[in-house]
Amino acid sequence: MAAGSARRFGSPKQYESLGETRIIDMSVATARAASDGVVIVVPPGDEASEHGVAGGATRSESVRNGLAAVPGEATIICVHDAARPFAGADLYDAVITAVADGADCAIPGVAVTDTIKVVDAVGAVVATPDRHTLRAVQTPQAFRAALLRAAHAGGAEGTDDAALVEANGGHVVVVAGSDDNRKITYPADLAWARSKVHAR
Repeated sequence: MAAGSARRFGSPKQYESLGETRIIDMSVATARAASDGVVIVVPPGDEASEHGVAGGATRSESVRNGLAAVPGEATIICVHDAARPFAGADLYDAVITAVADGADCAIPGVAVTDTIKVVDAVGAVVATPDRHTLRAVQTPQAFRAALLRAAHAGGAEGTDDAALVEANGGHVVVVAGSDDNRKITYPADLAWARSKVHAR
């Protein structure tokens, strides 16, 4: 998934460089090494130059556009945000293995170290969940292909495909994520990513 408008970043972050390689190219290279095929979903107008599929008005619509290009015989589908260029082959292996072993969906997650507050519309705290039960989830997320397609069939919207499968009754499990699998959201994240590449 590389079709985002990057409003928080200020420019198409997926095309920013990390050393001699663009963010999108790092993510695609790992995905290709871990799977039998890759569908790249990019901003409308970039399909030809990026050899991809045009995204939609929302993330979920973009995923559906990508799903339409995935061969029908695929049994496990991974969805990954290109803005996480340091997701390694080990993460793909972990989520794919979990689905192959029986889960409907598997997602990487890391423990939450801060105390989290649930607030209402005016900022009043309404709950303090036990942080030991919380995970900050990442991509790649792996799915039984039929269940991912079914979760998207009704045009549901969400910031996370696993939530759609969960809402549709699917069994979602969390595997260990990686602290290095940081999403590039703000310019400071890009600076961090470039320093990480430079340190290699």
